[in-house]
Formats: sequence, structure tokens, C-alpha cells
Amino acid sequence: MSGQQRIDRVRREYNQWVTNQTLEDFALRFTAKRARRWSPLRVANTALGAISFLALEAIGAATTLSYGFTNASLAILAVSTLIFMTGVPISYYASRYGVDIDLLTRGAGFGYIGSTITSLIYASFTFIFFAIEAVILAIAIEMMTGLPRAIGYLVSALVVIPLVTHGITLISRFQLWTQPLWIVLQIAPFIAILHYEPDVLSDWTGFTGRHGDLGGGFSLILFGAASSVMFSLVAQIGEQVDFLRFLPRERSGKRWSWWLALVSAGPGWIIIGALKMLAGSFLAVYALKQGVTEEQAVEPAEMYVMAFETIFGDPRVALYVACAFVILCQLKINVTNAYAGSIAWSNFFSRLTHSHPGRVVWLVFNLGVAVLLMELGVYRALENTLALYSNVAIGWVGAIVADLIINKPLKLSPAHIEFKRAHLYDINPVGVGAMLVATTVGISTFFGLAGELAKALSPFLALGAALVTAPLIAWGTGGKYYLARTPKKSWQKRDSIKCCICEHAFEPEDMASCPAYAGPICSLCCSLDARCDDLCKPHARYPVQMRAALTRIMPVKLHGWLTADVTYFLGVFFLAGGVIALTLTLIYLQSTSDPSVDPAIAAGLLWKAFFVLAIIIGVAAWLFVLVQASRTAAQEESRRQTALLMNEIEAHNRTDAALQRAKDAAEAANHAKSRYVVGLSHELRTPLNAIVGYAQILENDTAIAAKQRGQIHVVRRSADHLSGLIDGILDISKIEAGRLDLSRDEIPLVEFLDQIVGMFKLQAAAKGLEFCFDRPANLPAVVYADGNRLRQVLINLLSNAIKFTTEGKVTFALAYRSPVADFTIADTGPGIPAADLERIFEPFERGAGRPGQMPPGTGLGLTISKLLAGVMGGSITVTSKLGIGTAFKVKLLLSEVTDPRPIIGSEDHITGYVGRRRTIFVVDDDPVHHDLMREILGPLGFIILHATHGEACIDMARHVRPDLFLIDVSMAGMDGWALAQALREQGQDQARIVMFSASAVEAYRAAMARPFHDGYLLKPVEIRQLLREIQIQLGLEWEHGDDPIMALAQAPTGHAPLQAADVIDLRRLGELGHIRGLQSRLEVIGRANPAQRGTVADLARLVDTIDLPGFMAALNAMDQHDA
Repeated sequence: MSGQQRIDRVRREYNQWVTNQTLEDFALRFTAKRARRWSPLRVANTALGAISFLALEAIGAATTLSYGFTNASLAILAVSTLIFMTGVPISYYASRYGVDIDLLTRGAGFGYIGSTITSLIYASFTFIFFAIEAVILAIAIEMMTGLPRAIGYLVSALVVIPLVTHGITLISRFQLWTQPLWIVLQIAPFIAILHYEPDVLSDWTGFTGRHGDLGGGFSLILFGAASSVMFSLVAQIGEQVDFLRFLPRERSGKRWSWWLALVSAGPGWIIIGALKMLAGSFLAVYALKQGVTEEQAVEPAEMYVMAFETIFGDPRVALYVACAFVILCQLKINVTNAYAGSIAWSNFFSRLTHSHPGRVVWLVFNLGVAVLLMELGVYRALENTLALYSNVAIGWVGAIVADLIINKPLKLSPAHIEFKRAHLYDINPVGVGAMLVATTVGISTFFGLAGELAKALSPFLALGAALVTAPLIAWGTGGKYYLARTPKKSWQKRDSIKCCICEHAFEPEDMASCPAYAGPICSLCCSLDARCDDLCKPHARYPVQMRAALTRIMPVKLHGWLTADVTYFLGVFFLAGGVIALTLTLIYLQSTSDPSVDPAIAAGLLWKAFFVLAIIIGVAAWLFVLVQASRTAAQEESRRQTALLMNEIEAHNRTDAALQRAKDAAEAANHAKSRYVVGLSHELRTPLNAIVGYAQILENDTAIAAKQRGQIHVVRRSADHLSGLIDGILDISKIEAGRLDLSRDEIPLVEFLDQIVGMFKLQAAAKGLEFCFDRPANLPAVVYADGNRLRQVLINLLSNAIKFTTEGKVTFALAYRSPVADFTIADTGPGIPAADLERIFEPFERGAGRPGQMPPGTGLGLTISKLLAGVMGGSITVTSKLGIGTAFKVKLLLSEVTDPRPIIGSEDHITGYVGRRRTIFVVDDDPVHHDLMREILGPLGFIILHATHGEACIDMARHVRPDLFLIDVSMAGMDGWALAQALREQGQDQARIVMFSASAVEAYRAAMARPFHDGYLLKPVEIRQLLREIQIQLGLEWEHGDDPIMALAQAPTGHAPLQAADVIDLRRLGELGHIRGLQSRLEVIGRANPAQRGTVADLARLVDTIDLPGFMAALNAMDQHDA
């Protein structure tokens, strides 16, 4: 299936960044099993570190001073029991399924967007209690250092950030290191007080409070009022769960440790919490007995200063110890508050904005809100604020608990916790409806709409309403709003699945199938996607759900008005109005806590403010709706355009696929051709080796008549031409394969250039062109280069210059600045159009010449030349002007050879060598090659042994010790490489081994990788090259004489001009068209004048090719030169 969306690189990198679990700590997603690496007791210790918070003491103190010991203690007992009971199922399911409180809420009856409301409730809990705890910390800092409280608020917030950024990893260490000290400091004061003042217990238990019965009796209303404050702690289970999700899975044999960690760190927190509230109640009464005011008695810092005075006696020491204890306690709880808040805000904003800047950003945001609350003094209305909040929190927690302990056992909801956006309805009426009913009941009774008793017991009523309403709604809806689609069961057996967007691998529990992207998608990438419009569940989007719900309750006549825009408006208006109403209520509660403020006046002003803000909200809601409608229209248009582009892309893809198949077929054919060419070259080189070798011998045999020697010379030149043709074809194959091999030859640069110049002077003269050669005086004698490749590049460029120039001159210049040589080949030809300057280097491109005036050629010369120059570490550039000419510049590295190897003399004939007789063992399966080597090397005094295969060579080598092995690479059975290795292993360490091969492509590359040989020669072999290699390998000194047998070891290099008489004779024969006479006359001139052999060879080449016009032009050029 083809996806409707594509992922661009920026978006993929963003999603990869937000999945950095070092900082994210699995926010917004399932906690992977691999992340649950800590032991159960380590996780439990981390979660229990949060119970140090001194707000518990403050709550216990405040309720005791207000309602007396009896009512406060019974409220602590009752509320703690209920909190424990609600915490058990929440902790169990969160630990089992590895989810935080928000993800648990999604799957426990609230839906994907419905849980956004609870995320806000939970986030509010974290910053409210962070503010309360930070105020306590700031007071302690003020008492100890005198730091102004306003600055203390900021310090208490900032100090937490570095402890929370790296999540549970650093928090776990912090809690582990501080836990022992906290336990000691927490218990020690109470032991001291009970030891020194045991009577204070009776004072505590008999305390009646400001509003309590003087006889200390029980009052249901006061009990309810005290419980209302304590019920706000029910949301603390969310912070415990944020750590319990890292609990490793339950294992057989370790169930007791798993359950101990679960119960103690989950619901069990309230057991220690209840003891701390009782401790705060006790210390408040003890502080009053010491003569402090009620306002001071509820301050934890003041409580513990007096408590530690019992131990130390010195008030100053007690102050520092108590303040240190308070700082420790508040840091332990506030790292948890800040951590939980960052996760809550991440969940809240990611669903509304489809963006997640990172958990650390929301950490700072949460602390900023808390600091603002501290500066505004919200903590001063502690009891009223917490009492109101408890009605909201208990409605949320009660709805979750009802789903977990009632709906799931009754199969009114799925047995597992589903949290992924792709599988959930946006709104599940079970949890959302139950919470709204419970919250409405709680808040309405809290404001006294049902009497004083109901007001006091409002949290109990809210909890009961949630427990009753959730099962009823689930039963009434048939549980259909829990799952919008079912996950793939086949995925559950896989260890991990790769997300198609962020390209990270996750466990199956965290993955969903996405039709928009046609692949698996992780829960985080799914949450952050804003383009899919819930393509996987269009029926489960909240606008559709809201429209369906309104359709059921509104008259049929009004259904036509229920457009998407109206639905959006109603949702936004009522949601924003509810938030404003709740905010104004909190302001009312804080304001009326001051006795100087008239509640009626405050209420009237706030009602007016609410209605004014409602008008503003209505306008803003319509603006939001219109912007949303515009965005939707633009998105729909973009989607249509995208569909058209996708169809076009798909068509291009099909075309590209067809082209690729055609290209693959062509390349396969080309590779087959290349393999054929390589194989053919091997087969051609083997007989060419014999032809060239014997031709060289016969050509210089004085026993043969001069006429026949001329014919043999033609045979040799033809064989040389065929060998060069094979090299050219192989070069093309190498270019197509992208591989070129270079040799490192020692080139006598002056002689090398003279050969090329002599050849092209004649060609230029044949066309009536002037050929200029500019050679610097500082040329090195010998340089390192691949002679064949360098010659090929220069010949290609010079040939083109002469070919395309009809009049004027061709200039060949060289500038040498060690080790860089700059060759320039310039002509006065027609020039090259600017548009063709780059194209001419492409294969088979020859520029845009005029029809009928394009010289013949393959179009590969410049391509090969540029590639060769690049492989040799240089470059070719071209400049040209139409009508003026063209200049090619070749820049190459030609390093000077400081200690060149001895070169076989070019004038003297080799007749033998100095020293003892040397033995050469020739191994080749071609008998012709054996005979050739004997003919060449035998007359020079070498002892020649031969074998036709590797096994025979090994048997013979056991009885002899040759000085040199000449081994063919390609033989039947054991090849040359294996034979060379076997000889080395046999003990032939002193002998030199030179390999022969007729394959010019793979053999050279293999030769470079083999450690068992000393040299390498390519067939057909030149006698001069063979003798040079033997001289190098055996360290020989040649003897020279007049024996003509080795005349082919020399190469005619002289380019002296011919004598005038010789030119006249040759012109006469040329005018007659006497080819045989020309060949014979040139042969005589060459033998009589060695300095003219190069010139004779160039003229003989023109005669052999029956190029009489070129021959006559060359003779005319000599006449002009002489003149």
C-alpha cells in the first residue's frame, strides 16, 4: 500500500531528537522493557524518596489546629485508607503495562483527547505542591541566611533543574544517597521529645482545635472539612506511578520482591504520609506549648527548629540542623514534583499542538508557574485551595479506579491498557463523563448547595459518584468507545519494530500500523503528527463524536446547524469558559481567606469579570474557529495538490523503473562485452607474443635478404599495431568499469619527448602545418610515470590538434617546476564553441562542427585522456576562441628519478653478460613461448629449462636451483600464482620469479596483491623490455658487440634529417609510386645512418600505409628545413 504522506529530512531529524531518552525518559510513550533495568527495590527507593515532603506536616498541623486531634486523626486514618485502596489498582496496572499516569488514564476510560483534561489536573497538582514545598524551603533559607523570601522562591526552583534534566537515572542516585540521612533526621527529634517530655502526648491527644468541641468529641462536619484538605493528596499516586513504570516485569521466583516494591512505593506511600501528618499534628501542639503563635506552629521549619532544640539545647545549632533537614526534605520532594510536572505538561501540549520541544522545556515551564504562584501568595489560602482541588482530583482518580476494579472485571472495558492515539477514540464518555459528574457533585456540594454536611463530605460524595457513574456509562455505551481499532496481533511476537518516521526500533507495545505513511509508527511520532487527520480512525475524532452527541440531544430541526465550525466553537467556548471559571474561583477562595475582604463584594466583582471575559472568549473562540476552518481548507487543498503530485511522481517512478531496467540490461550486455573483450585480448596476446618475438629476431637476421627483412618489418609493425589496438580496446573497457591501473616506470624524458615530436612533425608537415616544440632546459633526465599512459594522453591531444587544424601551426610546449610538468598543446584551428567545452570530454561527444567538415574519429580520445590524467594525479583544462584556436593544458606530477636504473644501450648490440652462467626456468603451457625464449636468451649464454605445467616444474625444481623463473599466469591445472607460492614454500627463496600474463586487466591487479613474485611482464613481450627486467632481477652487466642477433634489443630513436641526395632519391621513387623501392631505400638509409633511424621509421610508416601524399609532404618539409 502506498502512503499518502512523505517524511522530509527535517521532520525525521526532529522526531529522532525528541526520542532521545536520556533527556526524555520515555515521556509520552510506553516505557520500554530495556529501560526497566533497575532492581525493584531501587525503583521503590526512588519513588519513596518523595514522601519526605513537609507539606504533610503542614496539612496535619493545620487540620489539627483548626479541627482538633480527634477529627484530624480520624480524617487522616480515613483518607489514608481510601488513598491506599485507590492506589493499589493504579500502581498495579501502571507497573504491569509500563505506562505513566497519563497513558494509564487514556486507556482507563478517558480516550486520547479526554485525558488532556486530566493531564492539566495532574500538572496543576505538581506545580501547586511544588509551590507549597518551595515556600517551606524558602522560609528555611530565610531563617538560616536571611535571604529575602522572594529571592528564596527563585533559588528553590532553580536548584532543582540540574537534578531533574536527566530523569530517573540521576533522581534515583540522588534519592539513594540522601535517604539514610533523611531517615535519621526525621526520626531523631521525636525520640528526643518523647524521651524528655513524655507528657506532651496527652496534651496532643487532648487538643480540641479552634473549631472543635471543647470536650474533644467527634464532629462529622469537622471530620469532613479536615478530610477535604487531605483528599488533595490523592493525586500523589500519579507521581509514584511515574517511577513505578520503570519497575521490571514480574518474574517467577521474585514475586515477593516485586509486590513489596509495588505496594510500598505505590499505595504504600500514604502509610508513611499518614505518619508524617500525625507528626505535623504532634509538632504543632508541641510548638504551641512552647509559646509560639498558631501561624508559626503550622510552619514546618519552625516546628523542627523547636524539635531539634530538644536534642541540641543550643537554639543556633538547632536552627542550622533544622533548616538543613528542611532543605533536604524539600529537595527530595521537589525533584519528584518537577519531574512529574514536566511529563504532565509534555502530555498536555503534545496532544493539543502536535509538537514536543522536549521534556526539559516543560520542566522549566512548570517551575516558572510554581514561582509565579509563590510570588502571588497562593499558599496563604492552603486549606481552601486544597479542599477545592481535592474535589477535582478525586473525580479523576475515582473514574480511573472504577474502570480498573469494576469495568475490567465485568468485561465492560478491554482487559489491557491501550494508550496509543491510533487505537483510541478522542473522547471516551466513560471516564470523561464519570469525572464530570463526580467533579460537579463535589464542587457544587463544596460551595454549600446541598448543605453544610454535604459540603464537608464533598470529596467522599465525588468519589462515590465516580465509582457509580463510570460502570453505568460503560454499560450504557457497551464499551464501544475504548478502542477505535484493534492492534495487529502478529506484531506481538516480534522483539522490535522499526518506526517508518523516526527510524528507531521499538517494542510491539509501542507501535501501530499507519495507513497515512503505509508503515509502522511509534506512539510518539503518531502523537506528533499533524498531517494525517486521523486517517486510521476518522469516526473516532472528537468533532465527529461531539456532533453525534449533540445530534442525539438537540431537536431534529437544529441538526442542520451542527456544522463542524459550530461544534468547534461550542467546544472551545465551554472549555475556555470552564478554565476561566475555575481560575476566578481560586482567586475568590484566596481573597476571602483574608477577613478584611467582604465575600459578597468579591463574588460580585468576579461574576462581572467572568461575563466580560466570556464575551472576549466568544470572540476569541470564533477567531480560533475561523482560523481552524481556513487551515482545514488550506490543508485540504494541499492534500489534493499533493495527491496530484504523488500521482505524477508515481508515473515518473514507473518510467524511471523502466529506464533502470533498460539501463541494467544495457550494462549487463556491456559487462558481457567487456568480459568478452578481456578474454579475446588474452587469446590474441598469446600468439602475438610469438609473432612479435620471432619478427624481432628475423628482422635483424643478416642471413635473410633485405627484401624479406622489409616484409618481416611490416609484419612486426602490424603486430605492434594490433597490440596497441588491443590496449586501446581494453582502456575503453576499464573506463566503463571505472578501473584503471598505473605502472611506475622510469622514463628518459628527453628521448621520450623526441620520439613523440619526431612523429608529429612529419604529420604536421604532411598537412602543410608548422609544428613548434618548446622544451625547457631544466628537464630532468629520468622521471617516474606510466609511459604508455602519458604517451597515450599526449598523442591523443596532438593528433586532435593536427587533425582539426587546416592552416597555421601546432605548438607543443612544456614547463617543468619539480615535480609538476605543464604540457600545452595549442593550435590555430577553428576553435570550440563555449557550450561544447565541457561536453567534448564526455564519451562519443565531438563538439558541434559544421556538417561535412567533421574529421573522422571515435569520440573517445578526450574522454580517455581526461580520465587518464585524473588517475595519474593531474588534470586537463581547455581554453578556446572561435576562429583563433584551442589550447589544452595538461598538468601532471612527474617526479625526478635521482638514481635511475641502468638502461640498455641504444647503439651497441648485446652479445652476452659478465660472470657465471645463469639458469632460467621457463614455465608455460604454450610450446611456442618456450622456443621463443630459447631463441632470444640462448645465444646470450643463459641455460634454459622449461616445463609445460606447474607440477612438472615443482618436480624438476627439487633437483636444480635456477636463478630466475619465468612463469605464465594462466595455465591449466595449477596456475602461475599457485606455482609461485609452491616454489617459495619448497625453498626457492633465492631465485627470482617474474610472471608473464596475456591478460591486461585483472592480472596486473592480482600481481599487485601477491607477495610471492618479483616482477611482472605483459605479453606480447618486447625483447628490450625482457632484457631490462632480467638485468634488474639478476643484477647483470651486459657485454656488447656487433652480433646482429640481438639488434631488436635496441630501438631507433635518432631523428636527424636525411641527406639531400637521399631525399632526392626518395622523392623520385615516391613520384613513381614504387612502394617496394621506397621500402628498400629506407632500409638502406636506416642501416647506414643510425642517427636517422627515427626519421626513417616515421617515413616507413607512411609508406607501409600507402600514404604517398603524406610521404611527399614530409619530404617537402625536409627540403624547407634544410633551406
